[in-house]
Order: sequence, then C-alpha cells, then structure tokens
Amino acid sequence: MPELPEVEVVRRGLAQHVAGRTVVAAEVLHPRAVRRHVAGAADAVVRMTGAQLADAVRRGKYLWLPLLRGGDADEAVVVHLGMSGQLLVQPPGAPAEKHLRARWRFADDGPELRFVDQRTFGGLAVEPLVPTADGGPGGAGEHPGAPWAASLPAPVAHIARDPLDPRFDDAAFAVRLRGRATGVKRAVLDQTLVSGVGNIYADEALWRARVHFARRTASLTDAEVAALLAGLREVMTAALEAGGTSFDALYVNVNGASGYFDRSLAVYGQAGRACRRCGAPVRRDAFMNRSSFSCPTCQPLPADPHR
Repeated sequence: MPELPEVEVVRRGLAQHVAGRTVVAAEVLHPRAVRRHVAGAADAVVRMTGAQLADAVRRGKYLWLPLLRGGDADEAVVVHLGMSGQLLVQPPGAPAEKHLRARWRFADDGPELRFVDQRTFGGLAVEPLVPTADGGPGGAGEHPGAPWAASLPAPVAHIARDPLDPRFDDAAFAVRLRGRATGVKRAVLDQTLVSGVGNIYADEALWRARVHFARRTASLTDAEVAALLAGLREVMTAALEAGGTSFDALYVNVNGASGYFDRSLAVYGQAGRACRRCGAPVRRDAFMNRSSFSCPTCQPLPADPHR
C-alpha cells in the first residue's frame, strides 16, 4: 500500500496538473469506487460537477481536493489509493484504462483526471471539511489564507500529523509512543500516533535507528526515539526524491511513471542479503500477517520480551 512518499508524489502531481481547474463533468464507473460516499454515486457526481478542484492536500496517506464554489469551500473530494489506486492525468481522447473507476473532465478542455484501481480497495468520497484540532494547516500543500485553510475532511480528523509536517511535535510523540505498551513497530504503524508510515518505511527507519521492531515502546530511551524520528525523516525524504517505491506497475505518479526507491532499500525485502552496515544476512520475521525485515546484528532481538 502506498505510504507517505508515494502519496506525496501523487499530491504534487495533482497540484501541478489539476488544482485550480473547474469540473465540467464527473463520472463514476464502478460503485466500489464511491462505497465510502454514503449518499451514493449520483450524489457524489452532483457535488463534484461545477466545482473547482481548488487545491491538493495530503495528511498521512490521505489526499483531498477542496471543492470551491462561490468563493467558499466547505467540502472536499477525499481519495484513498488503497492497494492499487492510481490518479492519472490523461489527454481527453486517450483510451480508457482497463480498470478505470472514475473520471473528471474540466472546463478548459485540457487533460482529464482518472481514478484507476485494479483491486478496488481504494476509493473516493465527498466529505465535509472541519477545523483542525490545533488550528494549523490540514496537511501538506494547503495554501495559507485560502477559504479551506486550517481544515481537513471529517474522516481524516483522527489522523496524526506526519514526521515531515512542520507542526509535528517530537516531544509529544515521544510521550505518547512510550505510553502505548506495545512493540515499537506496531506503534509507528498506528496512524493516530504518527501518520504516513507503513511496513516499508517502518522497517527502514528502525534499521537506521538500530532498534528491533519488537522492542517495547516503554523501554526506548530519548536517544532511540530521536533516532527513530530521524530515520523516518531521512528515509521518507530520500524516497520522495526518488519518486517513491514501486515494486510493480500498481503504484505510479500522475504521469504513469514508477518510483525507484526500491533500489535503495536497506532491509525491506532484502532477506538473506548482506546488511549494508555490518554484512550480516538480513532477517525476515512474520509480523501482523505480513513480514518484518531487520538486521540480527544491528537490531538485536530483545532478550526480555517486555524490553
């Protein structure tokens, strides 16, 4: 599933190619694409048609496009990419993709926006905007002073800020992290604690911090928490510069191009290969019906399961 870097790459593409354009026609081509919009596909189409997609904003793994009408924006199109969702900018006459689920055409007759989703785990909905709890911007890309400033969609309100957000509070994160009474990787995958982190970047950040994924959160020192946050920021920034991580054709940017950060992964998916730091074979462990990758030397398993 796309994590912060992949979703941010898509957001930047939307900001460049879609933001500021007025929807002249919206189509929903598969009911699962709008299953989160409780009023149904027809209602979603009415709410989007005639509105300006005023901006492209992201918090964690969620994207939204504020809908501007008459100088005000009190709702937004919220998009979750899921396992295989893609937002593509295509010429109006381009052939329809096999798994095309929704499409937006614009008043300027320029390129259209398409939502393609092979596995239909992603989706979109039109949701009301609510004020942010701390009065700060809703997420990355929000324009200060805009009618939708300091707001975010109601279903996203519980999502924490991400480590790249200027308003992320390191000290508050440390307190909440240690209070979780669980393994550190489980904690950082909790989007209400820190957003945008998934399996890939959790493993990569923990390797950088030299912390085993099963370490109990209460046992982490100040230095280890700081190293974990530094690892998250370093790996996500590097992934952004590489366009994200693509293991197959399902994750692409709005132009259909894949990211190439998979070439730089230190431990994720590297089981049996030599650790770049010490040379020990990277270990793969079962974790929450998935896998966790770590170095047995750099990230030793805690002797005490409560540590």
